[in-house]
Amino acid sequence: MNLMKKITVGFLSGVLLLTGYSALGGQEMTNLPVGGALAVQSLKPYWHVFIAYAIVLVAVLGWVISMGRRLSALETRLGDSAEHQ
Repeated sequence: MNLMKKITVGFLSGVLLLTGYSALGGQEMTNLPVGGALAVQSLKPYWHVFIAYAIVLVAVLGWVISMGRRLSALETRLGDSAEHQ
């Protein structure tokens, strides 16, 4: 695993950890009664939101993989041109 991949994996792991932590902090419910109406609700009406987030997540991951491949191809081309000079 080269240095660029290690940096990318570390950066993405940090972003995911920070994002998850902030999302959990935003879900604090202090003034709700126990067993109230919100406890009975389900998330079925929001299936379209989950699908939209899944599509965006797949698109972003595809873009990151594409950029990684392009960068590695560019590094290879630059390395080959440096050897010829």
